[in-house]
Amino acid sequence: MREPRDASLIDSLIPIVSLVSMLSVSVYLFESDSSYGPNQIALILSAGIASIVAIKNGYLWNDILDAIVQSIGTAMGALLIFLCVGALIGSWLLSGTVPTLIYYGLELLNPTIFYPAACVICAIAALATGSSWTVAGTLGVALIAVSIGLNLSPEIAAGAIISGAYFGDKMSPLSDTTNLAPAVTGTDLFTHIRHMVWTTAPSFVMALIIFMFVGLGVSNEAEDATIKLFNQTLHGAFNITPITLVPLVLVFYMAIKKVPALPTILTGALSGALVAFFFQTEVVLVFSNSDELPFILSMIKGIWIALASGYVSATGVAEIDSLLSRGGMESMLNTMWLVISAMSFGAVLEYSGMLQRIISSTLKAAKTTGSLISRIILSCISINIVCADQYISIVLAGKMFKAEFANRDLDPKNLSRVIEDSGTLTSPLVPWNTCGAYMSATLGVATFAYLPFAFFNLINPIVSMIYGYTGFTIEDARSQKNLKNPV
Repeated sequence: MREPRDASLIDSLIPIVSLVSMLSVSVYLFESDSSYGPNQIALILSAGIASIVAIKNGYLWNDILDAIVQSIGTAMGALLIFLCVGALIGSWLLSGTVPTLIYYGLELLNPTIFYPAACVICAIAALATGSSWTVAGTLGVALIAVSIGLNLSPEIAAGAIISGAYFGDKMSPLSDTTNLAPAVTGTDLFTHIRHMVWTTAPSFVMALIIFMFVGLGVSNEAEDATIKLFNQTLHGAFNITPITLVPLVLVFYMAIKKVPALPTILTGALSGALVAFFFQTEVVLVFSNSDELPFILSMIKGIWIALASGYVSATGVAEIDSLLSRGGMESMLNTMWLVISAMSFGAVLEYSGMLQRIISSTLKAAKTTGSLISRIILSCISINIVCADQYISIVLAGKMFKAEFANRDLDPKNLSRVIEDSGTLTSPLVPWNTCGAYMSATLGVATFAYLPFAFFNLINPIVSMIYGYTGFTIEDARSQKNLKNPV
């Protein structure tokens, strides 16, 4: 049996061009609905085209299929988290956890400072928990609702939430990506975090300043009337009490204690169900609509429906009903389909060497440190687009560019910083990436709708690229050796 041939650059570009073309047609034909089927079809067809190219080069279909299955297998943890987050949202709506957060948020948050405040709140929470997903699935859901109650833009609010969540996630020693980046590049965790401060801190400050200026232009017209209507309706429909916030406190406690995300979020969903049972009895009974059943069975049915299919609000106020009618595992199925399709496409390109061929070709023109770093940033963004997973972006970039940094006597902490500045932060900006799909499904805002307002995620890669060209804080390995072993 002959060995497979290395993919040529033209071979490698065929699936990429096909995907870009089909996604463009998909968006043109279906606009904001393109993520509900058309994009998945484009990804699957592109995976088929990539497989044909791989088979032409001598790869066997069974091996390609094994690579696809293995790739989807690596995403199973994320897919299960998707389901649990859907259940959490449904149970937290039924339990009054989210309505209570909205109620207090409307009382405390001023429209003028809402965007920067939301960004800072999410940054602190993510720094403490190390998880942007946990923050978005809990505080983020409530803050989106508060923004609507304050007559603010949910798209800008989503940008502020994601900016803050990814700042905290990126700088937290509890974060999995923050631990992964130094591990694959050969530096230690706290050296990596200290080095990231140089690019991350100014980027976050710039993002906050922009959010402040955006907030200054917010109109307060009808603010009092809207807030009064919302809070009166929420208070009439739910038992608004601090006790309903126990599931939120429990989730953050478990996250700080480094309990894995899946059991943490599942516990949050189940604790929400318990709170609903004991403190929102009337809400659950009305929602289950099962007068013929005994009390206990009727309560179980209502909670079961909320976990599986989500909560449906019936307050009579259209804005609130639209806001609170969501969640359930069922709501995440389309997102899971999108991720599986994207992982399949990325798996074929990675297994057949086409992705490595494209990336390695970028090194040939990288004569300076600035051009090298800019190409790493573009490579990480490309991997996020093609492979649809931030972990693949970090690991692949770390492995492929580590030797080049050593050859140029550049300290590996520069590489770990660059791949976090680009690989981690741009992942939620790609609709079919696991992070982009999660954020869109959880916050209820399309990825391309919040993308222009995720200021921190957009600014940080640019700052990192500027540092590369200017040489600012780019340290070489020899200077570090001299500092550790002074003569």
